[in-house]
Amino acid sequence: MADVKIAAETRTEFGKGAARRTRRAGRVPAVLYGRGTDPIHLSFDTVEFAAVMRENGRNAVLTVSGVGKDQLALTKSVVRDPIKGFIEHVDLVSIKRGEKVQVDVRVVTLGEAGPGTLVFQNEDTLSIEADALNIPEEITVVIDEAEIGTQFLAGEIRLPDGATLLSDPELLVVNVTEAPTEDDMEEEIDAEGAGVEEDAPEDEAAEDSETASDSGSDSSDDAGESSDES
Repeated sequence: MADVKIAAETRTEFGKGAARRTRRAGRVPAVLYGRGTDPIHLSFDTVEFAAVMRENGRNAVLTVSGVGKDQLALTKSVVRDPIKGFIEHVDLVSIKRGEKVQVDVRVVTLGEAGPGTLVFQNEDTLSIEADALNIPEEITVVIDEAEIGTQFLAGEIRLPDGATLLSDPELLVVNVTEAPTEDDMEEEIDAEGAGVEEDAPEDEAAEDSETASDSGSDSSDDAGESSDES
């Protein structure tokens, strides 16, 4: 993965209010963390930075200009609005060429498992260590013709050249199971329905209510008669 050059501007205002003003101005608030140096508060053009994320993924390596000497940085955290999806804030960390970095890389499956199977992907990412300028965009698990009962553990998955696994080697990433039959699904539906009590029809409920009311009225009348007699 080659680095992408992007221009930044330094920020002098901090806090939630300042961040909102930055976003309203069409820019993304960001912080660049270095080794042994104070964090640098930056902002990027919103449209330009969003395009970089789309084209280079979650582990984009950037050459940040506009902050004195150009800085090589790795994207560590991108916070998005949970409803509207726009980028709220970005954290970057300064890196050096040839340096090894720790990143989480997306896992994808390739191929079609054998007949009668159902594939479950238990993990969406794996943690690896890789060269800062050679971070893979994804890790591929080939499931072609995989049979029922096949399991792909993290330690068994082939990683791109130069990458080292950091996740637990025994971590179950993809599990190939037997697909349920129509009979299995019907039995499951029947089992779920067996424990559900049906509500009484409205007419029956109304009759029961009237009966209870009449019974209560009769009891009151009897009590009144007894009182008169006494």
